[in-house]
Amino acid sequence: MITSIRATSRSLADYLQSQFELDPDLATQFHAPGTMHVYLNSPAEMSGARTGLSVWLYRVVRDDLTLNRPPRRITTELIQPPPLPLRLHYLLSPIAGTGQDDSPETEQVILGKALQVFNDHPTLAGADLTDDFAGTDTTVTTRFEPLTIDELARVWDALDTSYRTSVSVEVTVVELSVDVTLVSGPPVRVPVLNSGVEVG
Repeated sequence: MITSIRATSRSLADYLQSQFELDPDLATQFHAPGTMHVYLNSPAEMSGARTGLSVWLYRVVRDDLTLNRPPRRITTELIQPPPLPLRLHYLLSPIAGTGQDDSPETEQVILGKALQVFNDHPTLAGADLTDDFAGTDTTVTTRFEPLTIDELARVWDALDTSYRTSVSVEVTVVELSVDVTLVSGPPVRVPVLNSGVEVG
């Protein structure tokens, strides 16, 4: 589906939000009427009332390992082109209010919880999924992506804002496709035996 990228982002953010609300160390900040939330905004956009965790999609690349899958045959004459496989890269950055005396400590707890969530539960499926993935058999697989300090610095330079402690998470494989895209293909030739004569 063409909304797969958004559905992946929303599923990640909603799952993290639910886990933060259940954690005794973070529930008061993330559960209503708490002021913190998991946002899809970039860290540079997290200001004012937006505090909590930024889950920012900063890079989208094609997954070359699964790119050349064959099309799927729908009928003997119609085939469905394979979806475009993608790898999504997210920057996770905790942002606490600047006026709080314990902002660094709070941010470290938020980051630690996010790391624990994806370490303990790296694959989201079934009830974990939201948006257009809800009720589908989609799976969203996450892994921590080790970036050097120079690679992280380049990301933050592009944001044109002060560097914050952050981690990168890669999500694979997200399939981008139109729900129904059928094209004519060569018909399947089925051998038929008739009086000892094979007809193609």
